[in-house]
Amino acid sequence: MALRRFLRLAPKVMLGLVLLAIVGVAVLLGPYAWRVEHIAADARVGFRSDYYLYVPETLHRDANGKAVLLVQPNNSGRTSDDIGLHRRDAWMTGFERKRIADELGVALLVPAFPRTASDWKVYTHALDRDVLTTREPLLERLDLQLIAMIDDARVRLRNAGTPVDEKVLLQGFSASAMFANRFTALHPDRVRAASIGSPGGWPIAPVAQVGVDALPYPAGVADLSALTGRPFDAAAFARVPQYLYMGDADDNDSLDFEDGWDTPMSAEVDRLFGDTPLARWTHAEALYARAGADARFELVPGIGHDRKALQERSTEFFQRVLTTPR
Repeated sequence: MALRRFLRLAPKVMLGLVLLAIVGVAVLLGPYAWRVEHIAADARVGFRSDYYLYVPETLHRDANGKAVLLVQPNNSGRTSDDIGLHRRDAWMTGFERKRIADELGVALLVPAFPRTASDWKVYTHALDRDVLTTREPLLERLDLQLIAMIDDARVRLRNAGTPVDEKVLLQGFSASAMFANRFTALHPDRVRAASIGSPGGWPIAPVAQVGVDALPYPAGVADLSALTGRPFDAAAFARVPQYLYMGDADDNDSLDFEDGWDTPMSAEVDRLFGDTPLARWTHAEALYARAGADARFELVPGIGHDRKALQERSTEFFQRVLTTPR
């Protein structure tokens, strides 16, 4: 009797659990899914990958009545020729960073740049040297493609009644921090402030050389003119507030891998500044100080390569930037 009753009730119980799970997912994802816009690639205006634009209910406005855009570069964490994988990862990145956008009162842009297996040495998500030299249309000059996305988002928001500052907040951790850090060096005129967490073992040095040793991109800025047609704008870079942080137990070192660094260049960084991220940290800080950069370096005790443990520091940095008169 009890068995028959169980068999009768089991499908109803299972259906109830499924419905409960669906409701839970809707409650969790709904507020983001409802407000995020998926913008398809548009090569006519300069970007060949999709991006996601999330606008919170309440937007912070500066003294000029303009809203602010927070850019979070995507980082799938692996190569794949499945472009859909990178889009899904970018969507989830936006979902994970929604809370930050809500807290700051800023719009959030997440590009869905691919990191393909067929061109695995082009480390797109770190904006490595190959991104500046490749002629593959989908992957080349992602820095310029991101600017096109930013300007496209500004037009969309302006048309919806919200003017947006042309200078963005830019944040990243690990590979996406490398992207944010290098983008700031390439285009400091488009960055209001940058938060750089654990940037792959070496943040780009805002100098062309150390002693007699040249520092080509991405070790430094010695050959930016040859690579991009534009010289490094040291004065504009020095004006960008930057927060560079890392856990003192973080040993994540992109210089150990050939997808992000040419071996001779990584060996040169090791020779000049040390062979671990921690050993290089004070050297990088000194070079930023030498360049007159508005940069604060922080080593956080007892933390490894853990974005979530350090995220609040980044958010607090942006809160100070947004409340400081320009």
